[in-house]
Amino acid sequence: MTKSKRSRRNSLIIFVRSPKLGKVKTRLAKEVGDEEALSIYIRLLTHTREVAEQVEATRHLFYSDEIIKDDWSTEHFDKSLQAKGDLGDKMQHAIKTALSTSNKAVIIGSDCAQLKSSIVEAAYDALDQNDVVLGPTYDGGYYLLGVKEMHKELFEDMTWSVESVYEETVKRIKEKGLTYATLDRLSDIDYKEDWDKYGLDS
Repeated sequence: MTKSKRSRRNSLIIFVRSPKLGKVKTRLAKEVGDEEALSIYIRLLTHTREVAEQVEATRHLFYSDEIIKDDWSTEHFDKSLQAKGDLGDKMQHAIKTALSTSNKAVIIGSDCAQLKSSIVEAAYDALDQNDVVLGPTYDGGYYLLGVKEMHKELFEDMTWSVESVYEETVKRIKEKGLTYATLDRLSDIDYKEDWDKYGLDS
């Protein structure tokens, strides 16, 4: 399959926050200070961008509050604002946007220093045989979710940022009779111990 055909078939959604002092990595900032937390987040953004640029897909970049001029080139990324509402609302909107032009949509955040392009490519491959693909995190959430069509039940009335998110998502997948695949379990960077163990310097 040529790169252009694969890009049209696959979409990669990336959720980011504008790198502003005191506005990012707030839990980490309580341990290392706002300036160090911002520095770490900027490094995570760079890592995520480099990973995304290696993936053959249409890339959709969704900002949390405002679209800014930065190192994410408009040549490689379609820039938009995240929808209003909770995380589930934002994800549904982004996935709907991506699936309007692609057959598969994979969504990631910008908090995982262990993420590699090969993991994202594996997610697309897993969707050949499954309805959903998930990349679980050690804290009970997930760093990646991929689908071929919208399954709103996976996003509505969900309590986010708790250790049961992954477990609850799998429960809903099974209740709907969907098939799913899981990728390697990785760590998001939320606390100093996460960065010390799984950060880009580790």
